[in-house]
Amino acid sequence: MNLDRLNGPALSLFRMVVGLLFLCHGLASLFGVFGGNRGSGEAVPVGQWPGWWAALIQVLCGALVLAGLVTRPAALVASGSMAYAYFVVHQPEGLLPLRNGGELAALFCWSFALVVVLGPGPWALDSLIRRRRGEAVAPLSGRSSVPV
Repeated sequence: MNLDRLNGPALSLFRMVVGLLFLCHGLASLFGVFGGNRGSGEAVPVGQWPGWWAALIQVLCGALVLAGLVTRPAALVASGSMAYAYFVVHQPEGLLPLRNGGELAALFCWSFALVVVLGPGPWALDSLIRRRRGEAVAPLSGRSSVPV
């Protein structure tokens, strides 16, 4: 059984799940839904640095990554924001993520970095737009020399 044919759909599903989780995290912080900011039920005050701005990035980038629209730039901003969160908020509390509460920031950072490198996958608005323009969309098998 050749599992390479599942690479594209698996990447698309991975991107969508990570984008949805990031979007929900941002909505929780901005509007106090889904348990609110860190489970407090409260929204982050509008304009508060860095929490409100981070939540805005989470909502915007999470929605874009979920839809697969301008995926790589959105994932790059999301990854960078999580790297910032890890090193500025969590890392000063301790070196290891299990000790400083930074597991989620680290996971989001590296998940979005993977999306930046691998692209959105075939089930994305970016891919649909490319196909409509007649541009080639390379498979993820590693055998194609067509740029994505």
